[in-house]
Amino acid sequence: MSDKPSVLFVCVHNAGRSQMAAAWLTHLAGDRVEVRSAGSDPGAGVNPAAVAAMAEVGIDISAETPKMLTVDAVKESDVCVTMGCGDTCPVFPGKRYLDWQLEDPAGQGVEAVRPIRDEIERRVRTLLTELDAPPQH
Repeated sequence: MSDKPSVLFVCVHNAGRSQMAAAWLTHLAGDRVEVRSAGSDPGAGVNPAAVAAMAEVGIDISAETPKMLTVDAVKESDVCVTMGCGDTCPVFPGKRYLDWQLEDPAGQGVEAVRPIRDEIERRVRTLLTELDAPPQH
């Protein structure tokens, strides 16, 4: 186990919200936080509107791929942030769970994804301060 905190972001398809959240945390925390993302029913690829919205703020998630949520991924994380996946995320004692109610960007254009991206950034910045790992920027 690492000394640095680890965060797992989970949404159904691991194609939009969880990918954007993981990218924000990686961007802001650098290597001070271990970041993972996964989905309970991974999609075929990352949402192109999410890729475009993140590119607008200088973060490239075009090479990311949706990953299947595993019990090990949850066990290995200090914080598990769910985004619309309901009860599919396994719960273990001693873990911190957050449920972020965010609109699903699936099937929406970049204009609709921008406010979701910005809200995810705000929440990730708050999470970072709670993890006591201040942003690099």
